Amino acid sequence: MKTADDAIRRAIIEDYRVLGEAPEADLQGLVQLAATVCGVPTAVINLIDDRFQHQIAAVGIEPAVCSREDSMCAVVFRKPGHTVVTDASLDERFAGNPFVTGEVANVKFYASSPLITPMGVPIGTICIFDEVPRELPEDESAALALIARQIVDVLELRRISRELGESNEQLENFAAQVAHDLRNPLTALTGYIELAADVPEVADLPAASRALARAESVADRMSGMIARLLDYARVGGSPIRRTAVDVEPLVASTMEDLRSAGEDNGAEVTVEASVPVQADPTLASVLVQNLVGNAVKFAGTGGRLPRVVVSVGTVASGVRIVVDDNGPGVPVAERELVLEPLERGSNAEAPGFGIGLATCRRIVESHGGRLGIDDSPLGGARIWVVLPSA
Repeated sequence: MKTADDAIRRAIIEDYRVLGEAPEADLQGLVQLAATVCGVPTAVINLIDDRFQHQIAAVGIEPAVCSREDSMCAVVFRKPGHTVVTDASLDERFAGNPFVTGEVANVKFYASSPLITPMGVPIGTICIFDEVPRELPEDESAALALIARQIVDVLELRRISRELGESNEQLENFAAQVAHDLRNPLTALTGYIELAADVPEVADLPAASRALARAESVADRMSGMIARLLDYARVGGSPIRRTAVDVEPLVASTMEDLRSAGEDNGAEVTVEASVPVQADPTLASVLVQNLVGNAVKFAGTGGRLPRVVVSVGTVASGVRIVVDDNGPGVPVAERELVLEPLERGSNAEAPGFGIGLATCRRIVESHGGRLGIDDSPLGGARIWVVLPSA
């Protein structure tokens, strides 16, 4: 049975973009180092998703792909620390495995160290093995753990370097568009609100005064968010000020704003938030506004009554925010596309400029987290976010 953690692991592995490629020189060097230091003929770097084990670099065998069910490392990679087995044919976890029985290989000695991402997600192993039983001295065991950390460092460096190269131009365009399309009209709107509030006839009408005060508060909050996001996009990220943030009031505020603007589409919104998230309060507010606003907007297309469920709970790697809707969903082929700036996919019926989800992903990644899109049990889209708990 696939789990939420499997979906997160799959997304992280795909983001490294090493599957199906020739072994990276740095990774090949590290796997060779593991074999040499530990004195074994075979060493392999494995990435393990929800279906397969991918050998992305190897010494002593040709890198290949096998099913997760046949993998020895899949049995232990999610557990912390090392696994050392002197003779796998005598270990009940591995005795019937095809890599041990001779069907695929004749492994006796087996040892592995998990590959743990900065988010705390186990994605695979560095493993060593031999066809004869043996022990693993303490110093060699420590070296294997160090090599595992170096492998993750190489994968992260590749990902960050690639994303920086791809995103610089997009961020500059994004900042310019936000400045032109939002900041100037908002400044004018704030001025008109202040002028209206000073009119004596308006001041004598309590309902009008309250409406203007509410509008001014919303405009001020929007101005602050826009200014922060502009700085964030231009310089590559302002310092993140993490604190415990309760998601439920952010959802309530978002829906109040949508109702005030006549854009709530009569949506039924349910919140199931059992834990706070550790995040920058301003950016968390923008994140929730975009996620919930998008769900209400797209679920309301086609004349349907939108239903949105926001849930927050813990997973192994941190806190997970899920926004489910009963809209048309996002086709699998477009799920990466709609996370890019100015991209809306094939659903052109709903209004918008295609910057909401791109903003969300950038906010999430600035916190060291991940964002993905799946099918929702409500029939539409499920947008999930995982933020590290620390």
